[in-house]
Amino acid sequence: MACSASSSTALLSSTSRASISPKSHISQSISVPSAFNGLRNCKPFVSRVARSISTRVAQSERRRFAVCASSELPLVGNQAPDFEAEAVFDQEFIKVKLSEYIGKKYVILFFYPLDFTFVCPTEITAFSDRYEEFEKVNTEILGVSVDSVFSHLAWVQTERKSGGLGDLNYPLISDVTKSISKSYNVLIPDQGIALRGLFIIDKEGIIQHSTINNLGIGRSVDETLRTLQALQYVQENPDEVCPAGWKPGEKSMKPDPKGSKEYFASI
Repeated sequence: MACSASSSTALLSSTSRASISPKSHISQSISVPSAFNGLRNCKPFVSRVARSISTRVAQSERRRFAVCASSELPLVGNQAPDFEAEAVFDQEFIKVKLSEYIGKKYVILFFYPLDFTFVCPTEITAFSDRYEEFEKVNTEILGVSVDSVFSHLAWVQTERKSGGLGDLNYPLISDVTKSISKSYNVLIPDQGIALRGLFIIDKEGIIQHSTINNLGIGRSVDETLRTLQALQYVQENPDEVCPAGWKPGEKSMKPDPKGSKEYFASI
């Protein structure tokens, strides 16, 4: 399946933000692997995020919720692999560095396969439309694909009714080297694109949740937000845990034989 995408082969200088005219797009044909189901389509773009936060805050004394998983893969309980990359935000090219959020914010980091595809814009715009809900719980959203910043810019300058993204409230990161996708173990090597991986990273930089969907399956913003809220609750209340489907305001559980009976007796 071949798809048409607006892109550029030039890379942005690492020391400056470039500005590009909405009409200065270069049309290029991109070949999409035959195994690639459900992709290509998009819209323009708005602001609100990632102004560099340079200071790392001292580690909290409360429970870190870190486990000794694997030193090679970004499994839950491990430190999230850091990265610095070009991104598009507010119709501009910016730099995003994951470590700048440590000590300041939670991060929803999600990967999608390609710009100008079909399932991808439904996820990207859904997260943007719900951005304020994540902002209220001190969380930043970062989207990543292997496309260039020029392709990202063209996509956000395309209206939603034409398959574009329109104005977005968070940055779209360019992973043209595929190094970020590879470090988070979501890269499909023989296709050169990422699976639909999503990671919730806490303020200490620890991966607390991950989910990876195959290419044709979109993710749920509702479930991502619910999981984030559950994570924040147990970090703020380390002597409690959240049962299945827990939402803010609902009864939690004590993680011991006696305490758990109180919960089971109430349902």
